[in-house]
Order: sequence, then C-alpha cells, then structure tokens
Amino acid sequence: MVEEMRRDERVFLMGEEVAEYDGAYKVSQGMLAEFGPKRVIDTPISELGFAGIGIGAAMNGLRPIVEFMTWNFAVLAFDQIVNSAAKMLSMSGGQFPIPIVFRGPSGSAGQLAAQHSQSFESWMANVPGLKVISVSNPYDAKGLLKSAIRDDDPVCFFESELMYGDVGEVPEEEYLIPIGVADIKRPGKDVTIVSFNKMMKVALAAAEQLAQDGIEAEVIDLRTIRPADFETIVTSVKKTNRLVVVEEAWPFGNVSAEIAYQVQKRAFDYLDAPIARVVSADTSMSYAPTLVQEYLPNPEKVIRAVRRVLYRT
Repeated sequence: MVEEMRRDERVFLMGEEVAEYDGAYKVSQGMLAEFGPKRVIDTPISELGFAGIGIGAAMNGLRPIVEFMTWNFAVLAFDQIVNSAAKMLSMSGGQFPIPIVFRGPSGSAGQLAAQHSQSFESWMANVPGLKVISVSNPYDAKGLLKSAIRDDDPVCFFESELMYGDVGEVPEEEYLIPIGVADIKRPGKDVTIVSFNKMMKVALAAAEQLAQDGIEAEVIDLRTIRPADFETIVTSVKKTNRLVVVEEAWPFGNVSAEIAYQVQKRAFDYLDAPIARVVSADTSMSYAPTLVQEYLPNPEKVIRAVRRVLYRT
C-alpha cells in the first residue's frame, strides 16, 4: 500500500483504526505519519457508510483502499459493494469505472464463534463486476495487492488474521502478479489438490505427509477466485486424473463446488474418481475448541479424501 501511495497520489486508505492506531492488525503501521490524515483516514464503525464514500471517491477519479477490520463486519457493506461498486460501470454505460479495493481478513481466527468466523469469497465471486482475490503468503499478497490497486475494476481482497504474522521472502524491487493466474506450489503426479488463503497451509501439510507414503500431490494455489484460472487446474487433472478441493467455507454453492463443475465439464474423461471436497461443516462455527477443530478442514481430513480418490482407504 505504501509503495502504491508513493507512486500515485490518487490512492488513499480508509477504514476502522487504520490511522491513529496504526491498524487493528498493524497492517497500516507508519502510514499516517508518512501520508497524513487526508490519505490515511479513520472511519466510524459504519461499514455501509464508508464503503459508499469510497465508491463515490472512485467515481470521481480517486483510487481508494477500503479496509474492513474483518469481512464479517463487511456484511453490512454488501449493499454498496454489490449494488453500487459491482454494477456502476454497467449501469452508467461505461462512464464510471470503480477502481477500488475492499480488503481485510476472512474466515476463522480461532475461538471467535459464529458471527466472526465466516468466509465470504464465494459470496463476492457470485457477483458479476467484482474481482475476487484470496492470498496465502506474503509474496503473493504484495504482488496481487499492487495489481488490485492499479486495476480499474472493484476488487475484493481477502486476507487472514492468522497470517498477518507470517514471514516470507518478498523482493525489494517492484513486482506485480497478474490477476486471474493460479500458482502450482508443489508439483506432483498422483492427485491434484486445489486451495487458497490459509487452507493452503492445510493442503501443503497434507501433501507433505502423503509424500511419506509415496503419494505425490500437486498442490495449486488458486489465488484469484474470480476470474478463476480453471485452465491450470484442468491441465493438472489431466495429468493426475484425480482432484481434491480444500476450502474454508460452508459446502453449499461454494468455490469448490464451482471448481468441481468446471473440471467435470472440461475434463470428465480424464477423471478416474469422483472429485472430493474438504470444506467446513454445514453449520455455524462454535466457540468450544473441540467443535472448532471438528468444524474446519485439517490435514487429516485432506489425507482421507486423497486416499478415497486413490481407492486406498
């Protein structure tokens, strides 16, 4: 964000606690001191209101970054995101592009119970006009966030509270990662595992354990949910002939369901087993640690799914 604000004076950040407190998770640390209160703006706890202000600013030529303390709170702003940001270019006959980024953490962050543990990637990806990105590591986060800020369409950018402390190698020189391109994080030949956001850690941990049993999983980080890179997934499935999708979301109508549909449509004859999904439980998140563990995907559940598609149960 700092690099893009230095590069383009039209870029500014607004959201809850982004300025005086240096960000709820210290994501915006030091930005108020460098850019001042006109470009790093604290907002009231009114997601619908400041999302609308951001969209209006984008209509008038600025490039806002709107931070939600969590996407759980952004449910209140969905009216503006869905009915204004996503539709304005179409409704105005191409007169008003909306170059805005809505960003913040998504999904479970531990014992935060039913109203603070939800994943909304599939909700936003259902809306034409929105681009949806969900990142799993520092390198991808920087490259894709810079691309999102420069994009002329509204982008929903999903992070994770549990990954803000993660450390990874990030080049000092400028780089961009194109929106809509998946990444093969681990090559393999026996089964394809697709995931995104912090569930990539689950997928990679499962792949490591499977390798000890001689099962080589190809692990793909989707990175961009919409537009999704189905070609990379299909190419992998044509090699491995099996697919497991891991997603932290409720099972009905989620991203993994769309991936399963697209793969059976494009590569049905290559599948040697039904596609398996490892997703969250079809219920609200509980507070009790034992129930949280049962609710979420984990490496053991992924390993069982892989063995099932390999007929090695």
